[in-house]
Order: sequence, then structure tokens, then C-alpha cells
Amino acid sequence: MPGEFQHIIRIADTDLDGTIMVDYALTKIKGVGIRLAKVIAEKAKVNPESRLGYLSDVEVSRIEDVIENPPKYDMPRWLLNRSKDSETGKTLHLVGSDLVFQTKANIDQMKKMKSWKGIRHTYGLKVRGQRTRTTGRKGKAIGVKKKRVMQR
Repeated sequence: MPGEFQHIIRIADTDLDGTIMVDYALTKIKGVGIRLAKVIAEKAKVNPESRLGYLSDVEVSRIEDVIENPPKYDMPRWLLNRSKDSETGKTLHLVGSDLVFQTKANIDQMKKMKSWKGIRHTYGLKVRGQRTRTTGRKGKAIGVKKKRVMQR
């Protein structure tokens, strides 16, 4: 371990706290969960229980390389978030602002072709089959009124 401690480390365009353990610090990157973070630390040959601030520049660059090119390190396909990309046909893993942009583009495409999910997104309703009779109310919606209140 190098003697110098860094309080903030930038990985994948995200500032990470150096006092947190490596696998938990990597989960602060959008698109990286705890399971993927543990696999990234393993593939980059970094101790996941060490603090992120004590890592050398070489170890940080190895972590960045694993995040940018997961197929190069034989990551399982089910762990990646973009299997069979509609544009390239490849299995990718998007992180950070790329993930946000691609998600927004997918929603806009659904709205444009007027699929069921696109219509639900357009009207701001629940998309994944949840109930809407009693939950998800916004604005001035009020509960059920009783008959005697309605008669007055």
C-alpha cells in the first residue's frame, strides 16, 4: 500500500470517497451494483476490503479499464446491463451519463412508436403493471368519500 491517502478519487467520471472500501465505493457509480463491483475488484486484482484512497494510480487505472471494457475481462453476460444493443448488436455495459442518455433515448423511442409503455410514460402513469387505483396519486387527488358525506 502506498503511504499517501487520497480523499477523492475520480473513476468513470464520478468522484468517489476515498474512505470507503473499494467494492462499496464502486457502487456509487451509476450503473454499478454491489455484485458487479465485487467482480470488477476481482478482475482488476484489487483487494475489495481495502480503502479506495490507498489504491495506487496503476490499480485505479486497472479498475477503470475493467469498467470500460468488461467483455475483455470475461465478465458474465448476465451481469452487464445492455445485452444485444439495438444499434450495434453487441453486449455492452453502460455507466454514468451514457446510461442516463441511453435510458432517455429508449423511452423517447417508445413514445415515438406509441407502444403501450411509451403511452404510459407520456401520461406519467405507472409503466410496469402496478396498481393505480389507490397508489401513485399526485396533485389534488383525495381518498374515497363515504355515501353520507356525498349526500350532504
